[in-house]
Amino acid sequence: MNSHVPTVVLDNGASTMKCCAVSAHGDPMPMRIVPNAIIRSKGDKTVYFGHEFTTDRCRDFASLSYRLPFEKGYLVDWDAQKAIWDGVFSDKVLNADTTESSLLLTEPYFNLPNIQEVYDQFVFEEYEFNSYYRCTPASLVPHSPLMGLPPPECMLLIDSGFSFTHVVPLICGNIVWNAVKRQVRLDIGGKLLTNHLKELVSFRQWNMMDETYIVNDVKESCCFVSNDFRSDLEACRGSSIANDIVREYILPDMSKNRSGRIRQRDDILADSDQVLVMNNERFSVPEIMFSPDIIGLNQAGLPGAVAASISLLPEDLQGMFWANIGVFGANTKLPGFRERLLSELRSLAPASDDVCIYECENPITAPLDGALNFVQTSAYQDLLVTREEYLEGGSNAIRRKWKDWKGPRDGEQDSSLESLEKVPKKKLTVSVSIPAHRGAGRPRKDPSDAETETVTSRAEPELPHRGPGRPRKRLPTPEDEDDEMPVISVPARRGPGRPRKNPMPV
Repeated sequence: MNSHVPTVVLDNGASTMKCCAVSAHGDPMPMRIVPNAIIRSKGDKTVYFGHEFTTDRCRDFASLSYRLPFEKGYLVDWDAQKAIWDGVFSDKVLNADTTESSLLLTEPYFNLPNIQEVYDQFVFEEYEFNSYYRCTPASLVPHSPLMGLPPPECMLLIDSGFSFTHVVPLICGNIVWNAVKRQVRLDIGGKLLTNHLKELVSFRQWNMMDETYIVNDVKESCCFVSNDFRSDLEACRGSSIANDIVREYILPDMSKNRSGRIRQRDDILADSDQVLVMNNERFSVPEIMFSPDIIGLNQAGLPGAVAASISLLPEDLQGMFWANIGVFGANTKLPGFRERLLSELRSLAPASDDVCIYECENPITAPLDGALNFVQTSAYQDLLVTREEYLEGGSNAIRRKWKDWKGPRDGEQDSSLESLEKVPKKKLTVSVSIPAHRGAGRPRKDPSDAETETVTSRAEPELPHRGPGRPRKRLPTPEDEDDEMPVISVPARRGPGRPRKNPMPV
C-alpha cells in the first residue's frame, strides 16, 4: 500500500467538526473547527453551511435556527451532512482531492451497523477516497500528549461531548467494550446543559428559548463546577451585592454589531444595554453531570459511572485505571471540573489506590491531535481499507478488518456469570441392579452376581413392590451422595408353587 498520499483527518462531532489535512510528506495544515450544522439567521435571512458561519459574515446572532445532522448522538440527516462535507473538502477549507487522498473519520460509540454502511458508501462511492479508516474518538487520544508519549498501558478516558458522556477504558490502546456499557453512559452533554440553562433563564428573567447561540455563549463564559454545591447554593440566597458568585452578562447588541460579554467592574451600562444576571445558575447547571437526579434523570453521576466502569475490569488491573484517568471534550473545559471529579473519585476508590486525572491544554481537539500523530505510524497504514477492497467485498471487507463493539475485542474476557451459564447441567444417574429371571428348576444365584442395568433419569426411580414379608428398603436421604443414588438390588420373582423364604435368618 502506498503511504505517500495526502491524508484528511475529520473528527466528525455532533456540534463541531475538527478537521485537518496532512500532506504526502507528513506536514499538517492548520486545523480548523467548523460548526457541524446548517444555520439560518432570521435577522439577515441567510443560510450558512458549516464553515460559512463565522462572526465576520453573520451580523445577527439572534434567533438562529439550526439543522443538525446528528440526533441523539447518531448521524441521521445525510443530506445536511453531505452539504457540510462538501464545503470542508472544497478549496475554501481543506482543498483536498478526495480521489487521491486517504481519510481518517471518527464515528459515535456503539454506532449502528446500517449507519456504518452509509458511512462507507459516502466515503468510497460519493467522494471516491483512495483509502479510509473509521474509529471512535477515544481510540485516538492515546496518541495525543494527554498522558505523555508513550501512553500508559491501562487508561480510562472520559469523553464529555455534545450528546453524551462516555467512560471508555483502554488496555494497550484497545477499547474494553465490556466496560463501556450503555448503562454506564450518561445521557448528559453540552446540548442538555444549554437547553436547561435556557429554561432557567427564560423562567426567571428573559425569554431566551430561541436564543441557542447566545445561551451557549453564556454557559461557556459564566458557568463553573462547584466544589461545595450546598454552601454555594446557600451563599446565593443572600444579598447579591455581597455575593461573589453573581455575574452580569451584557447581551449582544446587533444594532451596534457588539457581541455579548461579562460586565466588568468599570463597565458603564448604556440605556440600551440588556443585562442577564447569573446567580446560582452558574453552578447549578453543570451540577447535573454529578447529580442527574436534580432534573429527574435516573442515572448515576459521572463519579459513579467511572467507579462502575472500573469495577467491570480485571481486578488486578483496576489500580492502574484509577491512576490514569484522562478527560476531554468541551464540557471538561468548565472551571473546577477536574477538582470536583478528583475529590469525589477519591472517596469511591480503594484506599490503597492512587487517583490521578490528566487534562490537556485544549480538550476539544484532543482526538484530532492524536489522529495527526497516528497517521504517521505504520499501524495506521495496516488498518486502511482501500477503495479496491471495498468495491470487491463491500462493507463486509471493512467489518473483517476493523474490530468494534459488535465483534470480539482484544483484552475482553467473559464475565463470571456468562461462564457459569455455559456450564451444562449435570444429570442424575441412578444405578439399579435387576437380576435376570432364573426360570423353573434353576438354582438361585448369588445377588452379588446379578446382572445390572444403568438407568439415567432426572427423577427418582420408582421402587418395585416389596410384597408381604419382605423387609422395607431404606429410602435415600440428603446425607447420601448428591450425584448418584444408592444401588438397589431387586430379587427375581418367586414364581407359583415355590416356598416362601424366611426373611429372618434362623
